[in-house]
Amino acid sequence: MGPILRNASWIAARQHGTITTAQLLSLGLARSSVKKWHQKGLLHREFRGVWRLGHRAPSHEAHYMAAVLACGEGAALSGLAALFHYGLLRGDPPRPEVTAPKERVVPGINARRRIVPSRIWRDIPTTTVPQTIADVALLLPLDALARICHQAEVTFGVKSAPGCNPKLRAIYSGDHALLLSRLEREFRRLLREHGLPLPQTNRKAGAHFVDCRWPGLTVELDSYRFHHSRHMWEQDRERERAARRRGDEFRRYAWRDVVEEPEAMLTDLVPLLPTTLPSPRRDSSVGRAHD
Repeated sequence: MGPILRNASWIAARQHGTITTAQLLSLGLARSSVKKWHQKGLLHREFRGVWRLGHRAPSHEAHYMAAVLACGEGAALSGLAALFHYGLLRGDPPRPEVTAPKERVVPGINARRRIVPSRIWRDIPTTTVPQTIADVALLLPLDALARICHQAEVTFGVKSAPGCNPKLRAIYSGDHALLLSRLEREFRRLLREHGLPLPQTNRKAGAHFVDCRWPGLTVELDSYRFHHSRHMWEQDRERERAARRRGDEFRRYAWRDVVEEPEAMLTDLVPLLPTTLPSPRRDSSVGRAHD
């Protein structure tokens, strides 16, 4: 391996296997040699002026990195692509979207001219998590956006996003109920049917997120699918201890309690509920059923 190829491999290894024509030329490779490397299969074109070095292995990271490189200095992965890169969006990788300080037109890339806060995430310049959430807020249904905001807080500690989008205001103020499982939806439906005060759901209390909380009362809803491992069992015990440390009454209910034998659960729960708490304005669920 010659020194140019060795140095090119070193650069590409830090860019998910991609490299630009400008980087190759800076290493001393002649422009005619770039064409020869391409003809020999050493370089595979990803976007104009950006190549994969020696491979075409499936990789959304390589595709996104190449898109950022194609948009020049100061560019950052953004929008739904950034949301996917952060692990906050499920499904297939969206088309590359890049925000850059200069106007760029690159076939295959949704490019926008803006200057926004960014960071390096898994070696790719990416708009920050709060900025990414603000950018996609208009594109996503409210329930899906609420789930993403919740996961962003759990994973990255993000508790707000810039801008005045009404969806985000409803989510971060707690006006939009966040329900992550079928069991949580059934529990909330039961409360509404009986005219009982509704709790805050899936919000942080101390160091832990709790399923349902009223002032002085914490309720955890346990589905077997997510609570049968030793780790989850230990986490459940710690959440219970934390609730009691902050002075809360604590109850734990499962599917049978909520759906099959709700009368016994309500007999236990109702005396513990506050009588003056206003109900949240909106009832909703987020994501697919977990139970």
